[in-house]
Amino acid sequence: MELTDYVRLFIRRGWIAILVAIIAAGVAFGVSKLQTPVYSASTRLSVQPARADWGLSNTLKDLLRNYVANIQTHTTAQEVIDRAQLDMSTSDLLGKLFVSPDSSTFTIKIEARDTDPEVAYAIVDTVAKVFIDQRNAWNAKQDKRDRIDVVMLDSVYSLGYQQYKPKTQINTLAGGLFGLMVGVLVIFFLEWLEQGNIRTRDDVERLLGVTVLGQIPAHTGMHLDNEPSQSPKFVPDARRA
Repeated sequence: MELTDYVRLFIRRGWIAILVAIIAAGVAFGVSKLQTPVYSASTRLSVQPARADWGLSNTLKDLLRNYVANIQTHTTAQEVIDRAQLDMSTSDLLGKLFVSPDSSTFTIKIEARDTDPEVAYAIVDTVAKVFIDQRNAWNAKQDKRDRIDVVMLDSVYSLGYQQYKPKTQINTLAGGLFGLMVGVLVIFFLEWLEQGNIRTRDDVERLLGVTVLGQIPAHTGMHLDNEPSQSPKFVPDARRA
């Protein structure tokens, strides 16, 4: 097919792709609205060595992963539940908790996700405070030059919360694009089904490879012998047949 054929095809049947895209976007929007929103709250902890020592700094990079593992234990989770008076098991809390280290900035990100933003706030804030208390207790037994201090960079309440899911706008856009793709496939499928039909003089010339000299118009009404009117007939150039 040439470019002009594609243009004519989408002018004639483009409404199919548009309709399918609108339906798919509407379904995605409706499904997103039916989902229960999940909110996310987070904060960052700064892990600071007591002195600017290259060896201590490199050791700290390795310790960050150990700190994350300690935070994500059932023991720490139980202490968080007791302090914040949360009505959940340690497994439930750990399923809502996400902790990741960043060795390039010596920070640990603590994030919690829950259908109630206040619960997400409480988990993050309490986890951070429990871990800081644990590190302070450890530092009390160390020489001042070997201590590693942990501080909360920002209060979780000052950072606010975000809706983690559903992403209604993104889902709606993705649904519309998917529907558009499906609509285009439907258009080409319908065109493939009708590729043997002759509708225009261009179809005749392309199928037979000859030039159409004229067209016999369709009769209107009924013939004298009561035969029904027929569709137009194309007269090809016999000299090129």
